[in-house]
Amino acid sequence: MRTAVALFACLALLLSPAPAPAEGPQATYVLRVPAPKDDSAQRLLRLGYDVLEQRDGDDLFVVGDPKTSQKLRADGFPSTVETAMPPSQRTPRSLEDATYYGGYRTITAQFAHLNEVAEAHPDLATVVDYGDSWRKTQGSGGYDLKALCITRKSPGDCALSPTAPKPRLFVMGQLHAREITTGDMAWRFIDDLVGSDLTAMLSDLEVWVVPIANPDGVEIVESGGDSPVLQRKNANGTCTSGSRGVDLNRNAGSHWGEVGSSTNKCSETYRGTRADSEVEVQALESLWRKLYRDTRAPGDTAAASADTTGAVISMHSYGNYVLFPWGWSTQKTGNDAALRKIANDMAALSGYTAGQPGEVLYNASGATDDWVYDDLGVPSFVWEIGAGSGRCGGFLPPFSCQKDVHWPKVRPMLVSAMNAAKRPY
Repeated sequence: MRTAVALFACLALLLSPAPAPAEGPQATYVLRVPAPKDDSAQRLLRLGYDVLEQRDGDDLFVVGDPKTSQKLRADGFPSTVETAMPPSQRTPRSLEDATYYGGYRTITAQFAHLNEVAEAHPDLATVVDYGDSWRKTQGSGGYDLKALCITRKSPGDCALSPTAPKPRLFVMGQLHAREITTGDMAWRFIDDLVGSDLTAMLSDLEVWVVPIANPDGVEIVESGGDSPVLQRKNANGTCTSGSRGVDLNRNAGSHWGEVGSSTNKCSETYRGTRADSEVEVQALESLWRKLYRDTRAPGDTAAASADTTGAVISMHSYGNYVLFPWGWSTQKTGNDAALRKIANDMAALSGYTAGQPGEVLYNASGATDDWVYDDLGVPSFVWEIGAGSGRCGGFLPPFSCQKDVHWPKVRPMLVSAMNAAKRPY
């Protein structure tokens, strides 16, 4: 009998779907590169380097392997090593693991958490399946794309209708898979909404949370176990000299294909074959159109109407910024004064720097936050959570940093966003 059980267990293990293979360089460097906020910065992006959302004076920062500094030099950019992560031996996680890298929740745990919260708080929370990841559409694993709607439920709440009775705040994490801080911030926000003083704010507000917007990419990240893979993009594509996939934050159909994106499939800012080509981006845009009224006329300078409600927050890391449209240009939107005030209010609570991307970093096109404002007129913001250096900086801070450093800054900004969503303009 024991032999039969053992054989059955081995067979089940062999038939179980394997996690995505660990990918990416074994040794990773962050290089400091002189690139003032002029054509130097845009040229660095056009060449397809993995440029971080971090700036120090005239310097930007590039992630790469030992050959990257040589390539930079050949392209006319001197560089110095800012930080280095030596090669490490990966211990791949098991599919049954709930955490990796010291406490970060796996995709399986994140999605189970949504169901658990909805079951424990049926008067507050509803799970919504809003699409499929690329791998799932190909029949090669993958995931449902899931959101959690949280509010004190009344008739019409959490409906996929832009005429719903309450204003809506939308918060998402891990559109860029390697930015693992953001998934944890989403988890904490969900628990806070159903178990603290924030619950009282849900009588006249809906909050939608997407903790993992790029699950295929996150599967690659967490496949490294205690040495997470620095996968930024989704899983759609092949590449022999870099990471595969499309940058979902360069694929949205607002000024797609312009500055700050790449046609190189191996670039971390590869924009895809066309605007909105990626199923993850299509699903988000479809969901947003179901959640928000379109209150803005076409044109780069048109303003959304004063009765616009709602707000969208896309959490990223790192750099300690609060960013707002436009990202493709430093041209002002028709609602610049209001967007700037909301951003400054949030930044004041965290010590972050507020501004348009081109004012504080560099211009980039095809971003989801630009799309939200462009298509719907809804105020949209990107938060770059965490410093560029120090124990709790970078893409992979120790898990304890989430509770001790990042959450105390992010929570007040979320409360500010909840208030701003009611009458942003």
